[in-house]
Amino acid sequence: MAKPTIEQLRERVRGEVISPHDEGYEQARRVFNAMIDRRPRVVVRCANAGDVMAAVNFAQGNKIDLAVRGGGHSVPGFGTCDDGVVVDLSRMRAVRVDPRARTARAEGGATWGDFNHATHAFGLATTGGVVSTTGIAGLTLGGGIGHLARGFGLSCDNLVSADVVTADGRFLVASDRENEDLFWAIRGGGGNFGVVTALEYKLRPVENIYGGVMFYELSEAANVLRFYRDFIADAPEELGAFPAFQIAPPLPFIPTNRHGDTFIAIVACWAGPVDRGERAFKPFHDLAPVVAELVGPMPYPALNSAFDALYPPGQLQHYWKANFVTELTDDAITAHLEHGPKVPVVNSAVHIYPINGACHRVSSEATAFAYRHANFATVIAGMWPDPDQNEANIRWVRDYYEATALHSEAGGYINFMAGDDQDRIKDNYKGNYERLVKIKRKYDPENLFHLNQNIRP
Repeated sequence: MAKPTIEQLRERVRGEVISPHDEGYEQARRVFNAMIDRRPRVVVRCANAGDVMAAVNFAQGNKIDLAVRGGGHSVPGFGTCDDGVVVDLSRMRAVRVDPRARTARAEGGATWGDFNHATHAFGLATTGGVVSTTGIAGLTLGGGIGHLARGFGLSCDNLVSADVVTADGRFLVASDRENEDLFWAIRGGGGNFGVVTALEYKLRPVENIYGGVMFYELSEAANVLRFYRDFIADAPEELGAFPAFQIAPPLPFIPTNRHGDTFIAIVACWAGPVDRGERAFKPFHDLAPVVAELVGPMPYPALNSAFDALYPPGQLQHYWKANFVTELTDDAITAHLEHGPKVPVVNSAVHIYPINGACHRVSSEATAFAYRHANFATVIAGMWPDPDQNEANIRWVRDYYEATALHSEAGGYINFMAGDDQDRIKDNYKGNYERLVKIKRKYDPENLFHLNQNIRP
């Protein structure tokens, strides 16, 4: 049988089919991480699920790689490939809210900014990330850690159903009522099982929150980390908070003479009654003098987008590492105190996210996300503008990771992992790994969807 041609693909696709000779190809092949420079054979900017099916069949028919680009936030560059097909969902960003049922259905290319804009109009939200330019699909398929996780669970815990195009070009709906095995696998198993073209979430009443960021002197870092460890263990679940090592950006609320200085920060979100927010934040103000802060009532989407400017898509080099942490021990804190203050540029950061509270009320076997016993997810996010600094900045991330890995779980959150973390896949899924392999064999036996943190069939 003759291999399908790009011209035949154009006839079957409603959206754009962009090849290397087409105008706009250079822009179409760019990705979030400026370190990634690949040249796909074709980029398909899909208009609907039918276009996705056509692109998948084209890749299968030509026996070439297939990359899936949802929100386009993949740090390892999984949303592109050399001489293969890129399924680009960036034109599929519609969000429809059902305020009576408190659900929202969003297309697979939507970002959390798109999602929050739609749901906020109804005073509703679900657990998203901490950067609004992140895609909803990638974040959810990997688990979904964000400001609201302690109260509402992970993003994947709030997933009601998903539309999935599988490796054989079929369109399936995955939920707890149909294709239940697939539904189980995509809640934490990443993009291993198909292209998710739409996701339906349950929503919670969240309109305005009390939140923001507080900067403390580095000399207070040990005090802040120990306080955070103890406080967050049984803090009200309406409160999401995480510490961060961060160089101060040139923002108006930070004293001008402190711009460029490194601090330990707390980023917090109180999603309970706004008039109780000041009281909820009081422990953070009491623990140490605050050098600068931007804290108060605000719309939830404002906090979810507060850090967007630090991470402009396509302009930074990225290299990240991650670990789950059950206990933030004194030895672990010592390792953070050694490496965190060395954060190299304003774009780089280290965050220690809490994943207790509602996240713990889902069993490790209920979804593919296995680390329900862990209390924290740490990310060492190296992000910098100058490619000449790649070696030094990657070394900072690796040294930091190696020092903290000694005090962490074997596995880490797949959404924060680097492209060289493939040897950690089994650790990332613990006892769920073999079940994931069986489901992978059923839906993708030839491993078409391998450009990810890959579960091999």
